Amino acid sequence: MNDSKTALIIIDMINDFQFNHGNMLAKQAKVIAANIRELKQFLMSKGVPIIYVNDHYQLWKADLQKIISHCTNEKSSPILQCIQPQENDYFLIKPKHSIFYGTALNMLLAELNVETLILCGVAGNICVLFSANDAYMREYRLIVPSDCIASNVIEDNEFALKMMRNVLKADTSPYKEYMK
Repeated sequence: MNDSKTALIIIDMINDFQFNHGNMLAKQAKVIAANIRELKQFLMSKGVPIIYVNDHYQLWKADLQKIISHCTNEKSSPILQCIQPQENDYFLIKPKHSIFYGTALNMLLAELNVETLILCGVAGNICVLFSANDAYMREYRLIVPSDCIASNVIEDNEFALKMMRNVLKADTSPYKEYMK
């Protein structure tokens, strides 16, 4: 992996989990949060840009602190404490499922000369999958660590990983494979 042409994108991990099946997704997100944090720390040490792309929760403001405050509750607090963005991380809001739809991500990635995207976050079978599809159509090389995405249902997550691997040519090895 060429670190200088790579970006880590963390999708929807700043989350309130206040929706149908939110409890199930919060349990899965808690499992992957530590993996994402470890991968993020490793990649940061290599100079890889970290980009959070997140739902806006009807606030329509790319104000990280407002979104964190809105999302903080009993279910989300352990995840937020583990995975919270740092000062040098990029933060974008998205209006729909894909990280590309209606965002400045294309321009940011061009500015950073990125060719490879490492996608992590939730939900694997919706926002991560739709984002991976859009990234593939934009000809990015895709890495989606299998132990850094989560969906409400494990079988849905496995199906999404299979689609990303087989159709979108994503490398879905576990995250420690990228820490060499």
